[in-house]
Amino acid sequence: MSWVVGLTLSLCAIPTLAEKPLVLLSTEKGEITLQLFPELAPQSSLGFLKLVEDFHYDGLIFHRVIDGFMIQSGGFTFDMSPRQPDVPDIVNEASNGLKNKRGTVALARTADPDSARAQFFINHRDNPSLDPTSDHAGYAVFGKVISGIQVVDKIAKVPTGNYGGFQDVPLEPIRILSAELLNPSVWETLRPAQDFFERPTPVR
Repeated sequence: MSWVVGLTLSLCAIPTLAEKPLVLLSTEKGEITLQLFPELAPQSSLGFLKLVEDFHYDGLIFHRVIDGFMIQSGGFTFDMSPRQPDVPDIVNEASNGLKNKRGTVALARTADPDSARAQFFINHRDNPSLDPTSDHAGYAVFGKVISGIQVVDKIAKVPTGNYGGFQDVPLEPIRILSAELLNPSVWETLRPAQDFFERPTPVR
């Protein structure tokens, strides 16, 4: 099965929802509520929700913070020890029509467009340079902040420096105390589509 067909199947597997998944991030600077868009970014949303269910984000820090750009989390503990979940890479869904505007949530990745797993970032401003173009894969937006943008602003403005070879690390760790799905009935509706949360093998 080609990855194009696999993505089409995953889109078909997402039901039309009366309400969007809402995830509450309780941080040491306050609470941030995210609304996800599984109908437009199915694999990104399902992957994020599964990791929320598995408590992956609890205790992790915002390890990369750039004022006027974005705040990033999902991969490191307070001492910059990595926490990597055993999950498949996610096919890049950046061409879903969602733009990297202020307050949107997108998956972080390496130079490989299809390498995202757990790390995510919240855009602190409009970042059109992160959207896909004809020669740039872009970064997949899968949600937005609907409450707590002032908390994002607080985090974005903390002092940062270098730590253990990493840049833009807050000098004082800012933890996600917990990540919680506020409307779990939505996840129960989406759970059957989890069968499609795999990185399909391209046809050769």
